[in-house]
Amino acid sequence: MACASQELAVDVAVIGAGPAGLTAAYLLTKQGKSVAIIEKDASYVGGISRTVAHEGYSFDIGGHRFFSKSQQVVDLWNEILGEDDFIQRPRMSRIYYEGKFYSYPLRAFEALANLGLLRSIACMLSYLRYRLFPKKDVKSFEDWTTNQFGHKLYSIFFKTYTEKVWGMPCDEMSADWAAQRIKGLSLWSAVIDGLKRSLGLNKTPNDGMATKTLLETFRYPRLGPGMMWEAARDKVLASGHGHLFMGHGLKQLTADARGGWRMSASGPDGDIVVSARHAISSAPMRELAKRLHPLPESAFQASELGYRDFLTVALMVEGEDLFPDNWIYIHDSKVKVGRVQNFRSWSPEMVPDANMACVGLEYFCFEGDGLWSMDDEDLVALATDEMEVLGLVDRKKIRSGAVVRQEKAYPVYDASYAANVDALRRELESKHPTLHLVGRNGMHRYNNQDHAMMTAMLTVENILAGERVYDTWCVNEDAEYHEAGEEGTDKALPSREVSADQAAALASLREVPERVEPGRRAA
Repeated sequence: MACASQELAVDVAVIGAGPAGLTAAYLLTKQGKSVAIIEKDASYVGGISRTVAHEGYSFDIGGHRFFSKSQQVVDLWNEILGEDDFIQRPRMSRIYYEGKFYSYPLRAFEALANLGLLRSIACMLSYLRYRLFPKKDVKSFEDWTTNQFGHKLYSIFFKTYTEKVWGMPCDEMSADWAAQRIKGLSLWSAVIDGLKRSLGLNKTPNDGMATKTLLETFRYPRLGPGMMWEAARDKVLASGHGHLFMGHGLKQLTADARGGWRMSASGPDGDIVVSARHAISSAPMRELAKRLHPLPESAFQASELGYRDFLTVALMVEGEDLFPDNWIYIHDSKVKVGRVQNFRSWSPEMVPDANMACVGLEYFCFEGDGLWSMDDEDLVALATDEMEVLGLVDRKKIRSGAVVRQEKAYPVYDASYAANVDALRRELESKHPTLHLVGRNGMHRYNNQDHAMMTAMLTVENILAGERVYDTWCVNEDAEYHEAGEEGTDKALPSREVSADQAAALASLREVPERVEPGRRAA
């Protein structure tokens, strides 16, 4: 237990015990380096990938499939947790709209059959109208998607859910993001594909959907993703080189006169102080900048970075499993819920009673808004009402509920975010080469778990080498990665290169909508 006078000297101070922070700590302690980790959460490690427990039930915060194109990441997962604790699970996700389920990706004939004859005709007429007379000045997500599918299908299958997730109107999201997100999918191709399936002519995997191919199964820890990070924590502590301070938030990170760091953190029993040669931060860039001393010149730019938050309301429901999906996307404007998870479909061991089901309703929000600030009892009541409105659960069978809030779940990509991130990054790299930014919030990048881990893995290599051998920021759409030397110079690059395997993990960045440039939004 920490006390007010506790001070500690280690090789590396780590801020945050999420996938990036714990990956770095695990690999460093394996090499005999001493590490001190601070984690703001008093109970759970794993960050967004934690698993929350409530009365024997386990909740995954957002849903985490364990899949990576990088064998290095897969090998590390197996090393930390052990292959025996992984289970293979079927993947199934569907769209829910007006009481009916639609396959995801969409199957044209199924969708048209569910919509009914009159609405299907209206959808096809709307599609033809915009194919023959498309919007000429395409600026927004709404413009691009309407041109591709018609306004009717856009309003049914794209508008409601997208606006719930990102908290901004579709006519303010960039068309470029829509083109990346729905790359290669057209209604005409889907109709042809459906006709081939109906005639038994389509033998390709995944129902012939070549666009954005989805895995049919995935690996998953039997007790949820937090099981992985609890195992990593235990290995760090068992090494004899690791220290972990739970319930401790960063108070200040001060550069010392020798190129190292002095980190202070506040906890329930006072402050701790850690001195270290290197510091690794997976804390949100906005929060880190406020606590750095001396204050960065780019602190104002960092303060402009935004985040999207969300919360999960878990309902324990009497009776057999409700549906086979891992999760269901709710495309219905009558309710606020955006997605419903079925925890038993992730792993049966997450639901302790075979006679009970457990579902998680995900609400996307901003910290401090009406949803975020509601009392837990009111949120459980809201979730109960909405499940009844959707016809998915009989409220009489709901036995209890719990609420889990997740702040800063998604970094916001607004018009100025890239410049703001770049300003802080360049200043820190120039002035503080022993401060390393890793992970989703640490780099303000909407990435997958394996990408966060790879940024930590390469950072550890840099620390062990005593120089920035790898540029962990060097990632682009074409998955071509390069070593980077010092900024602004033309000198030869370091000899060590990012491997194809490492690049594959770094390439797992997910698309995030950017706002339409100011002044370019349609009137």
